[in-house]
Amino acid sequence: MATTPAPPQAPPKPTWAPRRAESAFPWLRPTIRIRLTLLYGGMFLIAGILLLSIIYLLAAQAISTGNQPPFKIVSASNEIRVASADCPAVNNANGLRLDEFNSAISECIDQKRRVALDDLLSRSLLALLGLAIIAFAFGYAMAGRVLSPLGRITRTARAVAGSDLSRRIELDGPDDELKELADTFDEMLERLQRAFTAQQRFVGNASHELRTPLAINRTLLEVHLSDPSAPVELQQLGKTLLATNERSEQLVEGLLLLARSDNQIVERKPVDLAEVAGQAVDQVHAEAQAKGVMIRGEQKPAVVQGNGVLLERIALNLVQNAVRYNVPEGGWVEVTTEIQHGQAVLVVSNTGPVVPAYEIDNLFEPFRRLRTERTGSDKGVGLGLSIVRSVARAHGGHISAQPREGGGLVMRVTLPV
Repeated sequence: MATTPAPPQAPPKPTWAPRRAESAFPWLRPTIRIRLTLLYGGMFLIAGILLLSIIYLLAAQAISTGNQPPFKIVSASNEIRVASADCPAVNNANGLRLDEFNSAISECIDQKRRVALDDLLSRSLLALLGLAIIAFAFGYAMAGRVLSPLGRITRTARAVAGSDLSRRIELDGPDDELKELADTFDEMLERLQRAFTAQQRFVGNASHELRTPLAINRTLLEVHLSDPSAPVELQQLGKTLLATNERSEQLVEGLLLLARSDNQIVERKPVDLAEVAGQAVDQVHAEAQAKGVMIRGEQKPAVVQGNGVLLERIALNLVQNAVRYNVPEGGWVEVTTEIQHGQAVLVVSNTGPVVPAYEIDNLFEPFRRLRTERTGSDKGVGLGLSIVRSVARAHGGHISAQPREGGGLVMRVTLPV
């Protein structure tokens, strides 16, 4: 009696609670606007109170100083004399008329008032400067505290950009806009992780399901072709089917590699681009000799952190394309590696047909070739440059192409060291 397979288990739910029950009074929610309003309003209020208090104290001191009598009446030998430390003009009041004496007293009072006001202004400016320094320092500290959740979100986003989809922000604190943003970001990461996990599972299953029948077909065709008594027409048909099967295998391998290389490289090891380029040249050397293409160039050490198999595929695809899309006679391919401006550079140049500048971007699209059909070409399946661009991006680098004068291309791959 057949048993029914168990249904697939649902993906695990998030460990945090991205959605909270809404409060009965949403206007009491401690949003960032309210918090910043209260914070900076309170800071201005405190600064105003301090400044007002300082000005009051300084004004009180100035008034106290200005209320001192400008002169004193002293008597000596039954004579009234006037003495003043601030008004030298009234010290000899005995020789002055009454109007001159009153004028000297008024001038002395005005002078004392000016001195008091100047002293009040200078001390107020010093107090304002001190309060401004304290306000800027306090505001800088408070702004850092308020914006610290944004730094946490940014650090998590950078970790996710490095293919660590398991990272979560899980921000604690008041239920404000930053909390809502962090929870939404965590929810998005959860969905992305599920999607990438499903994609990896699909790639693994497709790799097995697509390779197996093609391998069986190839084996059967090779067995039939090994029979010497088979008719010539059957052998010709078998060779055609074998070539078609081989093309299908290349297409499947290219699609699977393109799907895997779209992600960032998690496990990185030191890889020398010079060694990778040398291996690629060795693998294409026989094909280049058969087509009369000379491969040259100097490979200088250029060590990067990445996946050696994928980086070798970059060099192999570029060198193969350079050999296959070349001139019939007297063609050459130049492969160089070096360090330039702190980055590892792989350059593959070749002679070949003239490539218009507007066709460069189309070369990196899957199944696109220069002035050829999507299928039916014996030079490949149209995924070589797409794979190169995908692998370069997965390593944090990029590839650029430029037409050569007289025909051909200059492919330049730049990778971080």
